[in-house]
Amino acid sequence: MTDRPAPRPSAAPGPAPRMRRTLEIVLVCLGIAGSLVLMGGFTLVINTIDQATFAEAVMPSLVGESADAAEAYASARTLAAWFGISLVVLLLVSAAGLALTRMRPHRRSTGLLFLVAGLVCLLGSQLVLFPIAFLFFAAAALFALRPVPEGSLR
Repeated sequence: MTDRPAPRPSAAPGPAPRMRRTLEIVLVCLGIAGSLVLMGGFTLVINTIDQATFAEAVMPSLVGESADAAEAYASARTLAAWFGISLVVLLLVSAAGLALTRMRPHRRSTGLLFLVAGLVCLLGSQLVLFPIAFLFFAAAALFALRPVPEGSLR
């Protein structure tokens, strides 16, 4: 009869290899820092100055000398409120994404949170902070494109 070779003992399957998302975390943290400085800084400056200081220092660079100071001040305060609300939403979505990245780095769906954070940054800043939003988009793309190690949960 034919002798079959005995099956070789295989190594016991150990835990799945740990996936690191360091690059994604760094990109998101840079995006958060840039958003805090630019959106938060604009909101803080506009909300703390009075109308006379606004008309003297800020208004010439934003709308020019010929605009009505009261109307320009009201518009700048509205824009600052919009930036502030967008910043809070961006921080909440980014914090949720960072927490999920730390807990379950193998999940690709976490990238959707960073995509939403990028859209909030882009639309919340009225397309002004597109370089900052690009950092969030790059992190979302890395979640979608980087390979997941074999044996990890999908």
